[in-house]
Amino acid sequence: MMKRRDFLGCTAATLTTLISPALLAQTRSSGTRTLGLYNTHTGEQLRTSYWLDGQYLPQELKLINHILRDYRTDEQAVMDPQLLDLLHALQLRTGQSTDFEVISAYRSAASNDWLQKTGSGVAKRSLHMLGKAIDIRLPGIELTHLRQAALTLHAGGVGYYPESNFIHVDTGRPRFW
Repeated sequence: MMKRRDFLGCTAATLTTLISPALLAQTRSSGTRTLGLYNTHTGEQLRTSYWLDGQYLPQELKLINHILRDYRTDEQAVMDPQLLDLLHALQLRTGQSTDFEVISAYRSAASNDWLQKTGSGVAKRSLHMLGKAIDIRLPGIELTHLRQAALTLHAGGVGYYPESNFIHVDTGRPRFW
C-alpha cells in the first residue's frame, strides 16, 4: 500500500510535467496585466498594471510589494513576479475582475515564528517568507470554485482553508492540501 507521502510525491512529480496552456500563453503574450488587491488587515487597496508589452514595470511592482507587506512588522519583500502572474491567470480562469482580498502575503521570519508557535499548520520554511505565497479569496467566486481554478493552472501549491474562508497559492512545486 502506498503511503500518503509517497502518493503526494508522485502526484507532485506528475503535475510538474504539466504546464497550464493558459498560464504559458499568458507569460509569452504582450499587452497589459492588471491586478486589483485589497489588504484585509490594513484596508489598503491597489489596482495596477504591473506588466506592459513583455516587461514588468518596476514602479508598479514596488507598489505591489508595499500592499503585500507583512502587516504585523511592516516589513516588505520583493514579491515573486510569477506569483503575480499566477494571480492574473487565476482571474482569467475564473472570468472575475474584482480585486483579490489578501489575507496574508509576505511574512517576516518573526511573524512566521510567532504564527507557528500560536497557531497550527504554519510551515517552518513557509514560502510566504520568500514572497512566493499568498492567501486570498476572490469576491464573486465561491471558494471551492477558486480552489478548483487554481488547481487547473498546475502552477504551484494550492491550499484550501474553508473554515478560514481563503485559499493559499504559491509558486513552489505543484502540490495541494
